[in-house]
Amino acid sequence: MALAGALERLQEEAICPICLEYMSEPVSIDCGHNFCRGCIAKHCQEKGLWADGPFSCPQCRASCHRSGFRPNRQLANIVESIRQLGLRGGLGTEPAAGTPLCPQHDERLKFFCEEDEEPICVVCRESLHHRPHTVYPIEEAAQVYKVKLQKSLEHLSKEVEDVRKCESAERMKTQECKEAVKKKREKIVSEFGKLHRLLADEEKLLLQKLEEEEKRILLLINENLARLVEQKCFLEELILEIKEKIHQPADGLLKDMKNVLSRCEGVTLPSPKAVSVTLKEDYSIPERCLGMRDMLKKFKVDVTLDPDTAHPELTLSEDCKSVRRGSKKLLLSLFDNPKRFSTAPVVLGSQVFFSGRCYWEVQVGDKPEWGLGLCRESASRKGNILFSPNNGYWMLQLQNGGNYAALTSPVSPLTLAVRPRRIGIFLDYEAGEISFYNVSDRSHIYTFTDRFLGNLRPLFFLGAFLGGRNAEPLVISWVRDTQGTGCIIL
Repeated sequence: MALAGALERLQEEAICPICLEYMSEPVSIDCGHNFCRGCIAKHCQEKGLWADGPFSCPQCRASCHRSGFRPNRQLANIVESIRQLGLRGGLGTEPAAGTPLCPQHDERLKFFCEEDEEPICVVCRESLHHRPHTVYPIEEAAQVYKVKLQKSLEHLSKEVEDVRKCESAERMKTQECKEAVKKKREKIVSEFGKLHRLLADEEKLLLQKLEEEEKRILLLINENLARLVEQKCFLEELILEIKEKIHQPADGLLKDMKNVLSRCEGVTLPSPKAVSVTLKEDYSIPERCLGMRDMLKKFKVDVTLDPDTAHPELTLSEDCKSVRRGSKKLLLSLFDNPKRFSTAPVVLGSQVFFSGRCYWEVQVGDKPEWGLGLCRESASRKGNILFSPNNGYWMLQLQNGGNYAALTSPVSPLTLAVRPRRIGIFLDYEAGEISFYNVSDRSHIYTFTDRFLGNLRPLFFLGAFLGGRNAEPLVISWVRDTQGTGCIIL
């Protein structure tokens, strides 16, 4: 089988692609292909080429010149040897099993026509139909199209990868949406939970006041009723006595008559005390429930600043209601106070909270940096302080003019729709909650949830001086009286 294949390939090399016979006077042209001298010359004449003009190779279409014809003596010897061996009949030998053949010429399909996109044999190649077409050896065409298919495969694979990435991104969006909805739902439930608790307390208070007013009114009515019953009994006894006198004999009837008549004439019926059943208190719920901030006003406390805790660079107002960041030189003696913050620009409130609910508001204005919240009375005030709940600090902070964050561990960045100029702070000690509100748009900002032990104090962080850009003070505002519970003032 190997010898037959080799002989077949040898015969094919000896065949002229034009006349399909053994080559006669074989010549090589510029592109390296071989033809009969007469066949290639006739080909040039048919193309109208008599001089040394360029022509296209009949096999590969490469540009060649007639002056480039070179006798191929080695190929001529091979052809002669094949003739002497009498192998010409071998051309009719049946191809190996499974070899595809041309349905028209029963020849092996050795070429590929690019225009018709089909494999062709040597005879088809020289036909009038295929001669003007671009033709490649079938193996070469296969390699060319393999490269094209590989590029298409790479492109499609990239498209599939891009689609997978898009699919993954969309699935991530689904998860992000669910997480966002979950957080918003928890926030809504939490906020309404606070309202429910506050409303429950308000309901309890109103019902208690209503009960007290009912008792007061009923007491007045009962006092009137007691006096009226007493007067009725006196009158009934006097009537009974007169009826008995009327039926007595003359001597008995006239006995002590003057006293009886005097008692009848002296009867006066005092009017009962005026008692109004109109309730004096206003128990109208809509007017009392105008929003979270209005509900929180019930728990307002009048917070002031404690000078003994202030960092030496901080300046407090005379009424201890505002504090600003200064740039004065530190006084070493001020650090001796163990209550004072030594490195962080912080001052604490004078109030100490150990139970109940408390609410206050702080004006932050346009300060580019600030921090507000509460801390444990026992929290460290010296050296470098890491503000976090683990260290006894529950703080909301603004940095760089627009980066809001709750100083949890790790930090929780926050996005605010409206820049707050005033912050409301609400402590529910027993519930373990510290909530922050944007008073500017009446929105909830963040709630810390923890278990509080011991005393807590309000905290005010002034931020860096920033060359004077952060000189605006923090001002404790709005509150003028105190109704909070569970707080003491140092």
